[in-house]
Amino acid sequence: MIASQHGGYWISAWREVVRHPRAVISLAVILIYLAVTIWVYTGWHTPDWETEDFKQAYHPPSVQHWFGTDIYGRDVFAKTIYGTRVAVTVALIASVLAGVIGLIFGLLAGYFGGFIDDLITWLYSTLQSIPYILLILAFAFVLQDKHFSLFGYHFQIRGIKAVYLALGLTGWVGLCRLIRGEAIKHRDRDYVLSSRALGASPLRIIFRHLLPNVFHLVIITFSLSFIGYIHAEVILSFLGLGVKNVPSWGVMIDDAKLELFRGVWWQLAAATAAIFFISLTLHIFGDTLRDALDPRLRDEKR
Repeated sequence: MIASQHGGYWISAWREVVRHPRAVISLAVILIYLAVTIWVYTGWHTPDWETEDFKQAYHPPSVQHWFGTDIYGRDVFAKTIYGTRVAVTVALIASVLAGVIGLIFGLLAGYFGGFIDDLITWLYSTLQSIPYILLILAFAFVLQDKHFSLFGYHFQIRGIKAVYLALGLTGWVGLCRLIRGEAIKHRDRDYVLSSRALGASPLRIIFRHLLPNVFHLVIITFSLSFIGYIHAEVILSFLGLGVKNVPSWGVMIDDAKLELFRGVWWQLAAATAAIFFISLTLHIFGDTLRDALDPRLRDEKR
C-alpha cells in the first residue's frame, strides 16, 4: 500500500463494512452509547440518580422506574445511564493513551532497531510477563490519591483518573509489538530507501511514510481493546479502586451482590445488560473492521 492508494483503501474498507448488516447495527448501537455519554456530560434533562426515597426502596421495574430502584430508592435506570458515561470515558481515554504509547514505541523500535529496539522490547516483555489483571490493580493502587506538580501546576490523581491512567500505561504492549513488526517490514522497502537517499530525516520517514502504512493496525486494535478496557474498569470499580461517589457498572454489580438474597435482581440485570450489549456490538464491529482493513483475512473467509 503506497501513499497514493490510501484514499481508495479506506473507502474500499468502509464499503466492505457497510455490506454487513450486523456491522451496521453494531455501529448504530455503539453510536447510541456514545450519544448517551455526551448527553450525560451536557447535563441537559438527564435522569436524576441522587434523589433518595426510602419509601420506593427495592421497587421492581415499572413505568415510573424502568429498571426499578435500589436500597435507597434511587432510580437504577439513571444509575445505568451514568455508568455508561464512566465506562465509555475510561475506555476511550485509556485506548487513546495506550494507542499513542504503543504506536510511538513500536515505530521507534521497528525503524531504528539496535539499542532502542532492545530497550523497548525489554520493557514490553517485562510488562507482558506480569499477569495483566495484577498489573492493572498494582498501577491503580499506586496511582490512587497521588499528588504531583508539572510546570507549576498541581494535579491530584483519584477515582476515574487513576483508572484510565492505569489502563493506558499498561495496555500498549500488544499494539507496540504489532507496529514494531510492521515497521521492520517496511523500513527496507523501496519507498523508505528512496526517501532516505533523498536526505529525509528519520522522523519524517517515520511519520510521513511508515505511519500511514501501519495506521490500520491502530484502528483495529483500538476497536478490539475498547471492550477489554470497559471490562477492566468494571473490575476495578467492583474492587473499590475505580470511581468514587458516582454510579458505575462495577459499583452497581458490587451493590447487587447482597440484593440477590432478597430477590432483588434488577440492578445486577441492568448493569450486566449494559456491559453485554456494548461488548457484543464492539466485538462484531471490530471483527468486521479487521477483515475489511486486512484483505488477506477477507479473502480467506470467502
